[in-house]
Amino acid sequence: MARVAVIGAGMGGLAAAARLAATGHRVTVFEQASTHGGKLGTLHREGFTFDTGPSLLTLPQVYRELFAATGTPLEEHVELVPVDPTCHYRFPDGSELDLPHAEREVDAALAAAFGDRAAAQWRGLMSGAERLWDLVGEPVLQNPLSGVRDLVRRSTSVRDLLAVAPWRTLRSLGTRRLTDPRLRMLLDRYATYSGSDPRRTPALMSVVPFVEQRYGGWYVRGGLRRLGDALAGRCAELGVRFRFDSRVDAVYSDARGVTGVGLAAGERVPADVVVSDADAEHLYRELVPDRRADRTRRALDRAQPSLSGFVVLLALRGRTPDPRHHRVLFPADYDAEFDALFGRRPAPVADPTVYVCSPADPAVAPEGEEAWFVLVNAPRQGPVDWTVPGLAEDYADRVLAVLAERGLDVRERVRWREVRTPADWERDTGAVGGSIYGTSSNGPRAALLRPANRGPVPGLFLVGGSAHPGGGLPLVAMSAAIVARLVGPA
Repeated sequence: MARVAVIGAGMGGLAAAARLAATGHRVTVFEQASTHGGKLGTLHREGFTFDTGPSLLTLPQVYRELFAATGTPLEEHVELVPVDPTCHYRFPDGSELDLPHAEREVDAALAAAFGDRAAAQWRGLMSGAERLWDLVGEPVLQNPLSGVRDLVRRSTSVRDLLAVAPWRTLRSLGTRRLTDPRLRMLLDRYATYSGSDPRRTPALMSVVPFVEQRYGGWYVRGGLRRLGDALAGRCAELGVRFRFDSRVDAVYSDARGVTGVGLAAGERVPADVVVSDADAEHLYRELVPDRRADRTRRALDRAQPSLSGFVVLLALRGRTPDPRHHRVLFPADYDAEFDALFGRRPAPVADPTVYVCSPADPAVAPEGEEAWFVLVNAPRQGPVDWTVPGLAEDYADRVLAVLAERGLDVRERVRWREVRTPADWERDTGAVGGSIYGTSSNGPRAALLRPANRGPVPGLFLVGGSAHPGGGLPLVAMSAAIVARLVGPA
């Protein structure tokens, strides 16, 4: 039985804690905040409930397997609801697309919106993405990777590596395969699922829309936070100890490996294994002074951070005609958005893509009212100082004006609003600069070669969105499964 210290009670940390406790280890989770969940946060105010982080679950089978492996079935704890349509898209020319939950209905929806040729081209693109998913879904995403050598070893042939084609970007794939600019815009958006720029992220990211269409998009009745509550409950059942308001400020080690963690309050806690769900950049720059981590620190120096998010939570009077669970409203110039986010002089996007989540769930708003989560991509804290007085509220006004320009004017319906900036994400979650996904997938190696799950110091392991295989609810749970296998049973 190993003494395991888990840094962070985000979904990756909770999943790792549950798996390791289920296999007989003594697990303690240290969390700087006063509750669990990490980026899977929630806000309750005046009868309204908001998910303040992820708003869609894909690959629900990852959590079904997690709960089955650690106790009782997932569906005994949460109710999964299919989101149909998965998303409503509005394009700059005013045309619209409802992308269905059921894969078999996607072709007809695309043909009705954009014509048979566009539908056939998207179908061909997804056929290629299915091949990529077969190559990376289990062999790569669900196994540890420590470098290019591992990636090559897990590829069964040169033909496989050519199919992955890390040198080809998502943008170039769309340009080559799709003639309708709206479909290209739709494909580009999936780069932002990893906080990246479609002009630089590998075409491999085309597996993201394939997975979304093949396995569907899901909502958790009462809000996705309930998934985090269920997982924290599972940890407690398995004997995991939680220490909230306990910030870890050091990982100690000797010649043999990790020896424990140090808390900001001065306490030193011995441990045989340390599993970090903290941002990898923060871990290696602030917590691990061991020289064996120098190479990893240099790799992080070369990586480009992911984008962050600017969020406006809206408590709205009345109901919206023709409601949708998810909406995406595209700008006239998508490249200008990525220039603002990733250019030499990052700045708040003047005309951003706007994402709106408005669940038709009576548990999240009083009768006859609505709770809206409004998100725009934003540069992280640092290149832009989001704490400058007035900046956040002024930009929130701009986001609402953009919504109005695109046909969703809710300004007269606002009962109250709360704003969350990249500076808030950094403070509340420990993500450096508020980067949602750690490093971006910008560059040929970046998508599959994030910081490894096995750290350079023996006994140190990484889970969560900044480690392999990446960010998002299913991937952080995959990282926990990888680490549990690496640590092994007690």
